Amino acid sequence: MIVLMIEDDKVLASALSDYFELDDIELDFAYNGESGLKLATENSYDVILLDIMLPKLSGYSVCKTLRERGISTPILMMTARDALDDKLEGFDAGTDDYITKPFAMAELYARLNALVKRSKGQVSSRLQIEDLTLDLDKHQAYRGKIPLALSPLSWKLLLVLAQHSPSIVTKEALEQEVWGEEISANNLKVQIHKLRQSVDKPFAQTLIQSVPKVGFVLRGHHPC
Repeated sequence: MIVLMIEDDKVLASALSDYFELDDIELDFAYNGESGLKLATENSYDVILLDIMLPKLSGYSVCKTLRERGISTPILMMTARDALDDKLEGFDAGTDDYITKPFAMAELYARLNALVKRSKGQVSSRLQIEDLTLDLDKHQAYRGKIPLALSPLSWKLLLVLAQHSPSIVTKEALEQEVWGEEISANNLKVQIHKLRQSVDKPFAQTLIQSVPKVGFVLRGHHPC
């Protein structure tokens, strides 16, 4: 995946760069609307990650101009502005999706990945591990045909595990992706327990497995 990120917050841009590097995602940067528009016009990207509040040219203007020029690259707008009118303005300008700051890295990755696959005509709205299905559009998980009752936090945890499945996710990586710097002691242990109550307890096959002193993994019964 090749991503153009147009974002004037260099701390956030650096954090996203480090996160995307783990998944071999190529990233181009622009720190204002004018340079972002120039890069988006002159180069080919799989998806554009676009802030709204930018120097020189707003994200709305960048998006609208790209669409007027016939550039159909998927665009995901990100902003701290969560009012309905702001979102509607973004969609009117031509964005494909919208995420509000602060966000979990796992959710951002899932949304970008879904946009890229849709643009290539691939089915992209679901993740499947054994009989567990995650519907990324509806934020709903199922075991077989049975919907699971998950809190927003449980959904984020499950999404991170599913995206990395069948690889192990360390405790530190889970904490960082879901809570950032705001996690309190023992919170992960408590939340994993709650997640297991919904995902595993009612069913014969256990999917969430602990890897002692390392982290957790979402997969069928295979040796770690």
